[in-house]
Amino acid sequence: MDTATGLEYNTQRPMLTLPEYGRNVQNMINFCLTVEDREERNKVANAIISVMGQLNPDLRDTEDYTHKLWAHLFIMSNFELDVDCPYPKPSAETFQEKPERIPYPHNKIRYGHYGKTVERLIEAASSYEEGEEKDELTLQIANLMKRSYLAYNRDTVDDQVIVDQLYSLSSGNLKIQDPANLVSTYEVLKSIKANNQNWGSKKKSNNKKRPNPKKKKRH
Repeated sequence: MDTATGLEYNTQRPMLTLPEYGRNVQNMINFCLTVEDREERNKVANAIISVMGQLNPDLRDTEDYTHKLWAHLFIMSNFELDVDCPYPKPSAETFQEKPERIPYPHNKIRYGHYGKTVERLIEAASSYEEGEEKDELTLQIANLMKRSYLAYNRDTVDDQVIVDQLYSLSSGNLKIQDPANLVSTYEVLKSIKANNQNWGSKKKSNNKKRPNPKKKKRH
């Protein structure tokens, strides 16, 4: 505290566990810890939960909204608060556990411009029984491959290349008898160009909406 002014600076105060709730909420929780009567302590805790919800409305769009607020309450009380909670009371050990490591996929993609999603579609389509449904799905995958190819190399592509690569990736399970059935290269490039123009227009529109901090208002 500055003895000359009587002011207390934040740098001189204890660190906040969850700064997004502010020091006032932390002070309310500290007060709740001192309330001896359990019934009164429960009332104070529920009032604090209400305030926390108003200060953090973004959580309302998440699952278990109220559950997260109660978890935050216990965290900010250093897990010392003894109140009746509608959920199992968490412990410090619960939040100290490290999440399981997610294994990184090491399988190699044969054609990088198609990506793993196309390979999975091919794998799924290969399990279909022969018939119109499989033929239609095969054609759709081939058109997707052609679009991905042209997005990667915006020049041209021989439809037979797409047909052969689809056949290879599916181990011979997916066949297109007539490459002419694929969507035309012109239509694909036209669609890619239109999408790029729309994206560029949206980007410019968003940039125009942003205020320019350097531009001074005239009085």
